[in-house]
Amino acid sequence: MNGIQKVLIALVFGMRRLKHFLLPHKKLIIRTLLALLFFFIIIYALFIEAPYNFPTKVIISVPEGSSLHEAANILKEEKVIRSALSYKVFNVLSGNQTQIQAGDYYFKTRINLFKVTARIVTGQYDLTPVTVRISEGSTVFDIGEQLSSRLSRFDGDAFVERALKEEAEGYLFPDTYEFLPNVDEKKVFKVMRETFDKKVATITSQIKEFDQSFEDIIIMASIIEKESANDFEERQIISGILWNRISIGMALQVDAVFPYINGKNTYELSTDDLQVDSPYNTYKYPGLPIGPISNPSLDSILAAVTPIDTDYLFYLHDRDGNVYYSTNFESHKQNKFKYLR
Repeated sequence: MNGIQKVLIALVFGMRRLKHFLLPHKKLIIRTLLALLFFFIIIYALFIEAPYNFPTKVIISVPEGSSLHEAANILKEEKVIRSALSYKVFNVLSGNQTQIQAGDYYFKTRINLFKVTARIVTGQYDLTPVTVRISEGSTVFDIGEQLSSRLSRFDGDAFVERALKEEAEGYLFPDTYEFLPNVDEKKVFKVMRETFDKKVATITSQIKEFDQSFEDIIIMASIIEKESANDFEERQIISGILWNRISIGMALQVDAVFPYINGKNTYELSTDDLQVDSPYNTYKYPGLPIGPISNPSLDSILAAVTPIDTDYLFYLHDRDGNVYYSTNFESHKQNKFKYLR
């Protein structure tokens, strides 16, 4: 009999003896295993499972120089973990007690203690840039509301307050941006303001050649942006009409200012609305309003300084966006009757 056969025979006899030993204790073993299983479920539920109110899509900061104790308390306070003690114990047992990577951590979904620990130890911040599209013609109020819902550290009210204080309406460039989810309103404001300067620098020569102040050009561009969403030539024609109205002392009479004044569009305005006392009301006060009513695109700024000269003094858009021009008020009234019924 060779060695392998001897081993096999020994295993067979060993299994039989184990079976004879276990059979009388079968119920006890099952109870013990169930008790252990129940114990581990309780431990998992109380200390390892993610809290039910885990802060998903929120950024949690671990300050520079934080100790294991301080990091555990922050994570517990922010409801990322169920127990600060279990976090510390698990770190110590895994030999990572000194490896705390400070920084901002973004949690897309609920994760348990083991995964949280792994991320804090290795510095997996998960700060994937958020792509946001700021539409042409957005106001600072629109931007504040839009970014508040996309960026957890962004304070929309603070953004609007700063924009109004610095008279930045019109000077925050509408574009597609990529922001880290931990960006705040100060950084967003700075980026949008600098982008405006860079974009406008590309048409500096046209701006300098046009005989209007830069402030008036941006105000006009903000109106053009709201008055025409169509092609560049249409914006230039409307630019020519509006500058012409100003040159002859005629009120601009543009409906685009009213969403900024009272939130109403052309089809919602009443006769009383046209008389509202506001420095933005171009029906009541001649000339340009006191400031921009939106943040215009580069096309609208360029259209403001390259108007097409025509004999038109009036224009209107139907509900499909088609534009109709008139040289006199009588013809304009006929167009209104035809196309706005």
